[in-house]
Amino acid sequence: MELDKKKVTIPFILLVASILVAGCMGGTSTRQTTDTAADTITITDALGRTVEVPVSPEYVICSGSGALRYLTYLEAQDRIVAVDSIETREDKYDPRPYAIANPGFKQYSVFGEFRGNDNPEKILTLDPRPQVIFKMYSASGYDPAELQKKTGIPVVALNYGDMVNNRDDMYQALRIMGQVIGKENRAEEVVSFFETTIADLNERTMDVPDEDKITCYVGGIARSGPHGFRSTEPTYPPFLFTNARNVAHDPKDLSTAEVSKESILGWDPEIIFVDLSTTQSEDKSSALYQLQNDASYRKLTAVKNGEVYGVLPYNWYNQNHGSVLANAYFAGKILHPERFGDVDLEDKTIDIYTFLVGRGDEEAGRQVYEEMINTFSVPAFTKMDV
Repeated sequence: MELDKKKVTIPFILLVASILVAGCMGGTSTRQTTDTAADTITITDALGRTVEVPVSPEYVICSGSGALRYLTYLEAQDRIVAVDSIETREDKYDPRPYAIANPGFKQYSVFGEFRGNDNPEKILTLDPRPQVIFKMYSASGYDPAELQKKTGIPVVALNYGDMVNNRDDMYQALRIMGQVIGKENRAEEVVSFFETTIADLNERTMDVPDEDKITCYVGGIARSGPHGFRSTEPTYPPFLFTNARNVAHDPKDLSTAEVSKESILGWDPEIIFVDLSTTQSEDKSSALYQLQNDASYRKLTAVKNGEVYGVLPYNWYNQNHGSVLANAYFAGKILHPERFGDVDLEDKTIDIYTFLVGRGDEEAGRQVYEEMINTFSVPAFTKMDV
């Protein structure tokens, strides 16, 4: 009987052992497959390209105007390993809130020239090496597919959009970026912030009768540098958000435009706003100089009544959306004072910068506000001496 027990027991033990080993091997294989699958995700970028990217990458770079601004909005600017050339330049004027809030950008290595003119060779020498490249304005500079091929690094193309007619592109860019870096919740917070703020501006002014609205005009709008008084924006967002009577309004013209002097004189706006970027010129091409010295402009109602106000520049390496909103509240207080009596402009602007670029630190938001207001020779949000 003892011999029989051994014949039965040994095969049984071997069978159990083999099952346990097989089970352990099967579990290891599944876990590795799961871990590998979780290392990357596949996203669709703004060009409709399918791009495989690491999950929540630690190291990224931002190419093209506005890409690093959006990363800053998502509070993930500490993941960059290098910057494009504009971030390290020492300029006399640089009213970009996201850069003011992050002076350390100037200390990073440069991976290419601004406006998307990347240098693949420099990118490949970065240490640590970026795991993802965010590319704004794919038609500018290096082609995303070619850049990805040359570097072997996933390139995610984005469309910057704007706050008026291309707001969906703007939100899509924030959401795609948020998906890639694992900041989906923050992306939704930023989208909600813009929607809520624009809705507040609109609700305050939407029922003002047309006959009670003051006519207005904004001049000196920047576009790739300073311009004179005739440079305006027919769909100037601060005017749209406050339902203002922009004398130059043209729903078909979605960008800055150079209007004729005759048109401005014919419109004769009651209130004039001047984008302070124009004061960079410091010569006869400045809108301020023109208002002070051009005999024709001296006859304008707003000039004669001293109703000329300086506003923050917002077209500076793409649109600075926080400055757009701050300008809108200022325009609202000037054009509809009874509707904005509860708004402290300084506090509101600080809140905007605190949320978008200050990581919730009010002191950081205040520092950005102070620098933005005093960037130029004329303080923003004040009457101009004309």
